[in-house]
Amino acid sequence: MEEFIRGLPKAELHVHIEGTLEPELAFELAAKHAVRLPYATVTELRLAYQFSDLQSFLDIYYAGAGVLRDEDDFYRLTEGYLARAHSQGVVHVEIFFDPQTHTARGVALNTVLAGMRRALLEAERAWGLTCKLIPCFLRHLSAADAMSTLEEVLQHRSAISAVGLDSSEVGHPPRKFREVFARARQAGLPGVAHAGEEGPPSYIRDALDVLEVLRIDHGVRCEEDEQLMERLARERIPLTMCPLSNVKLRVFDRLESHNLKRLLERGLCVTVNSDDPAYFGGYLLENYLGVQEALAMSRTQLALLARNSIEASFLAPEDKGRWFKAIEEYAAVKVGA
Repeated sequence: MEEFIRGLPKAELHVHIEGTLEPELAFELAAKHAVRLPYATVTELRLAYQFSDLQSFLDIYYAGAGVLRDEDDFYRLTEGYLARAHSQGVVHVEIFFDPQTHTARGVALNTVLAGMRRALLEAERAWGLTCKLIPCFLRHLSAADAMSTLEEVLQHRSAISAVGLDSSEVGHPPRKFREVFARARQAGLPGVAHAGEEGPPSYIRDALDVLEVLRIDHGVRCEEDEQLMERLARERIPLTMCPLSNVKLRVFDRLESHNLKRLLERGLCVTVNSDDPAYFGGYLLENYLGVQEALAMSRTQLALLARNSIEASFLAPEDKGRWFKAIEEYAAVKVGA
């Protein structure tokens, strides 16, 4: 099964590049920049990855991002993720990053982008791995701060494919950022948004109706609203689900309780992703393996998840068609094996 999943062409649409910072690299960069981490060793830092909720994770996440200072740091972070993604059969990735996390520390947006883009170009040349970048606004900060960040992002319009919304969900409904997403659409940038992870189903509705996003990140709580479920299925609105993350952050008590398979069988465009893999115990392959084992998913269903990931991406129609065909041909040979 691991061989089948690894060979399955698939996209990853919900991964935060800052969340791919492995403890070993964090300590190396901390030493480079004389930054003191609140943990003495790599092992001690890994042991701290026991979270009670989203906020308990974010506290460590933002502290870890503090070691990212120069262009080479962002290059090494991105290069490390892309190499692992390629080894796991990822053919296309849409990477989230948080400009405000870095600009607030005096790191220029151009520095962040230059490092990431260098790694992306290398990965495309070496492996044909395509990538799109999606800056996310931190919802616990003000809409004015987000708008200011958007205007700065628009100075690098050619490097950006969409905008997103992440960070602390509860108490920060999507409608808070109505004008920001309207400005992004005006500039030709589609939107995606984290909604319905810890927040209620109404946040998913707001993301769709107020922000007019094309994709919902997480969305697990849609199951609480039958009409919303029917709409998501009817309109083929993608959900970028992150199973291991959901268990690590106590959204579900265990993987066997996850609703991914139920939603897939209801006809929703469900996808599998890793979120913040360095913190949650698994990259994309581990997430696929986890749901396959916990939810007894068939190879046909796994191939459908891969197809959904391509459908839900911002790839051009001709590129989607090419990968649909590749997945179909792969599954035809391997499903009966």
